[in-house]
Amino acid sequence: MADLKLALLLNAVSPAVGGVLVRGEKGTAKSTVVRALAALLPDLAAVTGCRFACDPAAPDPECPDGPHPAEADGTAAARTRPARLVELPVGASEDRLVGSLDIERALTEGVKAFEPGLLAAAHRGVLYVDEVNLLHDHLVDLLLDAAAMGTSHVEREGVSVRHAARFLLVGTMNPEEGELRPQLLDRFGLTVEVAATRDPAERAEVVRRRLAFEADPEAFAAARAEEEAELARHIRRARERLPGVVLTDTALRQVTAVCAAFEVDGLRADLVTARAAMALAAWRDHAEVTADDVRDAARLALPHRRRRDPFDAPDLDEDRLREALDQAGDADPKGPEDDPDGPDDGGPGSGESPGDGGAPSGDAPGERPPGSGAAQEAAGDAADERTEDGSGPAPQDAAADPGETYRPRLLSVSGIGAGTPGRRSRAETPFGRTSGARTPGERAAALHLPATLRAAAPHQRARGRSGPGLVLRSGDLREAVREGREGNLVLFCVDASGSMAARTRMRAVKGAVLSLLLDAYQRRDKVGLVVFRGRGAEVALPPTSSVEAGARRLRELRTGGRTPLAAGLLRSADVLRVERMRDPRRRPLLVVVTDGRATHGGLDDALRAGARIRAQGVQSVVVDCESGPVRLGLAGRLAAETGGARVGLEELGADALTGLVRHTRRAA
Repeated sequence: MADLKLALLLNAVSPAVGGVLVRGEKGTAKSTVVRALAALLPDLAAVTGCRFACDPAAPDPECPDGPHPAEADGTAAARTRPARLVELPVGASEDRLVGSLDIERALTEGVKAFEPGLLAAAHRGVLYVDEVNLLHDHLVDLLLDAAAMGTSHVEREGVSVRHAARFLLVGTMNPEEGELRPQLLDRFGLTVEVAATRDPAERAEVVRRRLAFEADPEAFAAARAEEEAELARHIRRARERLPGVVLTDTALRQVTAVCAAFEVDGLRADLVTARAAMALAAWRDHAEVTADDVRDAARLALPHRRRRDPFDAPDLDEDRLREALDQAGDADPKGPEDDPDGPDDGGPGSGESPGDGGAPSGDAPGERPPGSGAAQEAAGDAADERTEDGSGPAPQDAAADPGETYRPRLLSVSGIGAGTPGRRSRAETPFGRTSGARTPGERAAALHLPATLRAAAPHQRARGRSGPGLVLRSGDLREAVREGREGNLVLFCVDASGSMAARTRMRAVKGAVLSLLLDAYQRRDKVGLVVFRGRGAEVALPPTSSVEAGARRLRELRTGGRTPLAAGLLRSADVLRVERMRDPRRRPLLVVVTDGRATHGGLDDALRAGARIRAQGVQSVVVDCESGPVRLGLAGRLAAETGGARVGLEELGADALTGLVRHTRRAA
């Protein structure tokens, strides 16, 4: 929590640092701490009557509310108000974020007027997004544009508006629910990992203060008013000192050496680290940036910029950081762990969680192991106890490393869905390109203004129109039909029996499934994992938006035992049935990874389970892992029974997968 508070304070001192991303488990008061920042920010002067908070000392010449009349001293009339913390809800509409045509004035007065959105309200303040990793892609795109340019451009419904939108972006997220897009991740200046304390005494103090606040909020706030006021004064003094802080050549070399040592992309990391170090120096009342300032700034600015794989967690190697500073001329290369008092003024510690380092390299996923020599299904039990080349017992309860990942071909659900916006299958979504208009049902979801005006125009004389506004009836309303892409539920049903236990085969299987998980991450899907082996099946990962959790469970997956294929399919069917009740708009795609053996429960039971999945209307793909000169073709029979397509393990990255599900639907 000390790291989090310091990161927020540095942004309060220097908004140019670029905001904070707060990652942490649920129940760690992330949102509470962020919302408390607004009370500490200095008041700001804004032009009187300007909806876009123009600075009276330098009004925006293109402000939609301008030009602003000047006072006798040449500046615009101003008023002082508290800095704003504007919250962007995850489910906000595009109009609410960037603004839109004022429909009421357009229809009643016949004029084009712009109604500002949240970006205008957040100008010169804080824009806070709780659960920022769940923000829809179309809103992320708009945020990226505004954060990069410092302006918001609105071109819609005949309105063309540009206004300043410079804000401090703060986001909180629980990594278990999925990661951020890399482009948005890089826009956050600093990142902090938070976790609840494990010290019983500290936990007791948190509970004690919470209960005291609930009993008497006013008395609780009054008891800490002076401490809070002193913190606000400290921020103001640091802001005043900031222009005088000197970033020496030595400190600049340390900044650039650290960023180069950690191989971060681009130069934004260098700029953010330098700005954060200068803000730290101002906060600590240093005339020049010191090596400690650079070190602590790097701990906050670099972890999230080192990710090379979506499955990597943000981390920073303390030894590499110390070595880079030392090589750049750090006169005191010791790290904070060598200093029993830690950094000055609550400097950041080393609480970052180390990443798992991504998927280890191995054999290419398309590599085929030696043939098994199995010729009869009756020999399945014995095959489950031996390696594929028949040389001896297969390793039981062994976890093979995954093979190299690659980019798989698109697996999509055919037809037009109406699910959660994503990037996999075609769907009617609340956001996307407008493909037409229609008469709404009970209530218009998104008004299609041109179509509404066209529907009302022929009836104006009959309705007795006499002024500039249109005379509308409820039957004139038309809603926009928009087409985009949806995210799906991709459920993996993976065979972990003894016949899959040969290292080369299981490595290829894990590499293929990891590749599909990476694809699901990029397409904003939910994923789940069902594993079957021995005498039953288990849900290793309930459907979730966190593909990182899926990758972690897959790497830990152990093999051995018999092959209860029917149990795996039935468990998958149950998961899909329950998930359909929870989220009926999200269409599922079942990916079965198996060699088709069914040495526990029998093949007939497995085929009946496949027919049950087909009856549920679930689209599926069977990835056939069978190899060797003699093949039984059991996975192909399963694919035919489920109404899905069969694809060989070595074909997942080949052109043969193009249009696979589409072909399946035509055959069905």
